[in-house]
Amino acid sequence: MIEKSSPKKPFLRSLAGETQERPPCWLMRQAGRYLPEYRALRAQSKGFLDLCYSPDLATEVTLQPLRRYGFDAAILFSDILVVPDALGQTVHFQEGEGPKLTPVRHSKDIDALTLDGFQDHLRPVFETVSRLKDAIPTETALIGFAGAPWTVATYMVEGSGSKDFVEAKTMAYGRPDLFQRLIDLLVDATGDYLIKQIDQGVEAIQLFDSWAGALPEDAFETWVIAPTKRLVERIKTARPGIPIIGFPRGAGALYLPFVERTGVDAVSLDTGIPLDWAVSHLQSKVALQGNLDPVLLMIGGQALDHAADRILRLCNNGPFIFNLGHGVMQTTPPENVGRLVDRIRAWRG
Repeated sequence: MIEKSSPKKPFLRSLAGETQERPPCWLMRQAGRYLPEYRALRAQSKGFLDLCYSPDLATEVTLQPLRRYGFDAAILFSDILVVPDALGQTVHFQEGEGPKLTPVRHSKDIDALTLDGFQDHLRPVFETVSRLKDAIPTETALIGFAGAPWTVATYMVEGSGSKDFVEAKTMAYGRPDLFQRLIDLLVDATGDYLIKQIDQGVEAIQLFDSWAGALPEDAFETWVIAPTKRLVERIKTARPGIPIIGFPRGAGALYLPFVERTGVDAVSLDTGIPLDWAVSHLQSKVALQGNLDPVLLMIGGQALDHAADRILRLCNNGPFIFNLGHGVMQTTPPENVGRLVDRIRAWRG
C-alpha cells in the first residue's frame, strides 16, 4: 500500500489505504455506447480511433457520465490499442466486429515497430488529458490507463480479439525469445505513454490485463506478473506517489501472487472472484475495486440492489472502490446506472 499524505479526493483516499463510510464509485466503460449523448457524438467522428485522437470529442465523451452521475473518478477516453498504433502497426476498428490489426508473427514484424515518433503520434491523447485536468470537478480524480503488455501483445499477434489465443501462445511457448522482444518493447512504450499521461495531469493509473486468465500458472508468472512488475517499478521510480490499479481479469487464485509481486496499490476484481476470499487474502495488502456483474447493472431492479448491497457489506470494511467486474454493457439503461450510484451514496455501513 502506498504511503503519502492524506488526499482529499475520495477515490485517491481509498487508493491510499483509507476505509471510508461510503466507498467512492466509478465504472469501467462509464463513458460509452449505453449513453445516448455518446452515440450522438460518435456519429460526428470518422471512426473509433478518430474519436480517441480528437481532444475535443474525447474530452466531451469523458465528461458525459460525470454530468449525469457525478462519479468520484473520470477515466480518460481512449483505447488500449493506441499503443500498437503509435508503434507503427496497422490498427483499425471494424464496425460490429471490433479491432483488426496486421498481425505481428515474425522477427521482421517486430523489427518494423519503433518508438520513433511514438510520443508525437499520441500527442492528441496527452492534449485530452491536459484539458480534462482543468475540466473535471475539483473533488473528482482523473484516471489514466493502458493495456498491460500481455493483453496488448495478444491483439498484436492474433490480429484481432481471440477466444483461444493460439497464435499468441504459440509464439510465447514456442518462440519465447521472440515474444520477449515484443513484451520488452511494450513495457518501454507503455511506460513512456503512462508517464506522459501523469505529467499531463492524471492522478492514478489502471493497467487492463483483460486476457490474463488465458494463461496457466508458469506462463502467468512470465508474461503477466514479470512485465507488470517492471512497468510498475518504472512508473513509480519516475513519478513516485502515483497509485496503480491492476486488473488481471480472469486470473482466479493467481490474483494473490499478482498482488504480492507486481507492486500495484489496488486490484480490480472481475465478476468471478469470491469476495470473501478477496477480502481475507488481498484487502490487507491492497485496496480492492469491483466487482458487480455488468449484467446485473443491465437488468436493474431488486437484483441490482441486492447484489450491490452484498458487495458493500463484504468489501467496505477496508479500502474499497465500487466498480464493475468488467465494463458497462451497451444495452444498459442509463437509469439503472443512476439507481446504482444513488444506492452507493446512501450506504452508511
